[in-house]
Amino acid sequence: MTNDTKSSALRHVRILVNRKSGFMWSFDKVQAAFDDFWDTPENDLLYQFCKDAKDGRTKARRAAAQGVDILLVVGGDGTISTTGAALIDSSTALGAIPMGSGNGFARHFGIALSPADAALDLATAEIKAIDVGCVNDRPFLATCSMAWDAAIVRTFQKSPVRGIFPYIVAGVHEFFNYTPQPINIVIDNNETLYIPDPLLFTVANLTQYGGDLKIASDAEPDDGCLELIIARKQDTPWLLGNVMNLTKSSLAELPKVVFRKFKHLRVEREKPDMIQIDGELVEAPAVVEVTVKPHCLKVLVPRQLDV
Repeated sequence: MTNDTKSSALRHVRILVNRKSGFMWSFDKVQAAFDDFWDTPENDLLYQFCKDAKDGRTKARRAAAQGVDILLVVGGDGTISTTGAALIDSSTALGAIPMGSGNGFARHFGIALSPADAALDLATAEIKAIDVGCVNDRPFLATCSMAWDAAIVRTFQKSPVRGIFPYIVAGVHEFFNYTPQPINIVIDNNETLYIPDPLLFTVANLTQYGGDLKIASDAEPDDGCLELIIARKQDTPWLLGNVMNLTKSSLAELPKVVFRKFKHLRVEREKPDMIQIDGELVEAPAVVEVTVKPHCLKVLVPRQLDV
């Protein structure tokens, strides 16, 4: 990873707030943090609000086109992913102020989960370049999933409550309705695997789903690779026995889980199905190509963390 330094004395900083993030409930406290650490003579500070993912993506692209140096995004992982994807290959750096339920992006990079403390963390952060995954050319920052781990999102999105417990409840609900379809995969045009009954099929760029549920504790966002984690349905009893340990270890560390690092993955299924991309459930064709785009997104990372 390399640091990025700006030659200009004045930094153009834009704060993009998801109106649904709950920011307005803690506005005074967070605003005080921005006033103390960001509203300084060297920063030209501007607020914007976004009403949905499409609006956030549009405003992030506009910020990049206008040469904004830093875009501080106040919201959950979905907002951070959407806006971050719009900044790929630009000179604008992404800063995440977590206001979601899982906050997997912030947890991975060691950003404080309190928005006010996160503002302080990012005020002294480094700008570093990270990799981004692509599913059929659609970017993702954290994870994508293609089996039961994708179907969970369908039920989880309907829950009025967020956190680990409703995620587990959603998993149990979807388990009884989920019928796995066989998957053929080709890894880096070199290794071929056949998985007859995939239960978990996740590609990770960062360490976790969110909520401190780790999927790949060794995932490095700047190594030019992605990580594939697969578990079969036949191993369900054993997986359920270990699920609560995922706040301490990751699935990739468990002995019955298939784990591979890769740069290119071809996934061949019998029929099209839904997949999860950074927490969003989307339609996908039967054949899916997953690739990595190295060092294409600049992010603010607290200096005390070496990622």
